Amino acid sequence: MVVKRPINHHAHSYGVTLLTFIGTGGGRYATIFQPRGTGGLYLEDGTRIHIDPGPGALVAMRRLELDPSLTDAIVVTHGHPDHYGDAEVLIEAMTRGGKIRRGALVGSGSVLRGGDGHWPVLTKYHSEMPEKVVCAIPGEHIDIRGVGLDAVGTRHTDPSSIGFRFSTREGVISYVGDSELDPDVVKGFSGCRLLIVSATRPLNARIAGHLSTEDVADFTAAVKPEMTVMTHFGMKVIEAGPETQARWVEERTGIPTLAARDGMRVQLGKGISSI
Repeated sequence: MVVKRPINHHAHSYGVTLLTFIGTGGGRYATIFQPRGTGGLYLEDGTRIHIDPGPGALVAMRRLELDPSLTDAIVVTHGHPDHYGDAEVLIEAMTRGGKIRRGALVGSGSVLRGGDGHWPVLTKYHSEMPEKVVCAIPGEHIDIRGVGLDAVGTRHTDPSSIGFRFSTREGVISYVGDSELDPDVVKGFSGCRLLIVSATRPLNARIAGHLSTEDVADFTAAVKPEMTVMTHFGMKVIEAGPETQARWVEERTGIPTLAARDGMRVQLGKGISSI
């Protein structure tokens, strides 16, 4: 059940860091047919950061009573539509229709510059609206109003793909984004309380550039977070049952593992809990 809250709610009024899973689908066919939303993830830690706002993010935010004009930063990990589909209209919301230069836009090379066969996926017009624009590369540290973002390289079909370690007041949250399992990638996301992984493939269905359920288990076992959350489910995971896949990971690793649901919220305080 989605817990309703006022549109001007501030996460820090509860003394916690709050994550809202606006949409938990990903991959080409889950995006086209929408068995799960593809709106990405919203982080509130005094600062509000929208991560990978794919198609449907704006409409889902309305349903979840999240005000897009209050967003402080938009982060896009790479140039595939399920990660950037609604970014431009949300940039307009963040900048109050482009009338105020405010907020930050952080994106990979394919998002903001192009290259390696990928055109910039955001228009120059929209990319110049925010006050701060960062084309992030692996190893770069970015500060967004007190929340630290450390870019980590991933292994995906877009060679500029990155994920982020978010340093919040309640500890580090690692958001892997799309990637295949790789020792250097795993190392880059270590040392976190909460691990968020894009689980586009189920058991026994691994493909290049993506994490399968087995990979999620190996990733979790290596990082040893307090909790893992699986999201960004492809069609085959949705058909197999995300909760079944998460239980397999938890049984294999002994680490609490959740399958995210559209509208699910996760709070980080003294402990980590979902609502």
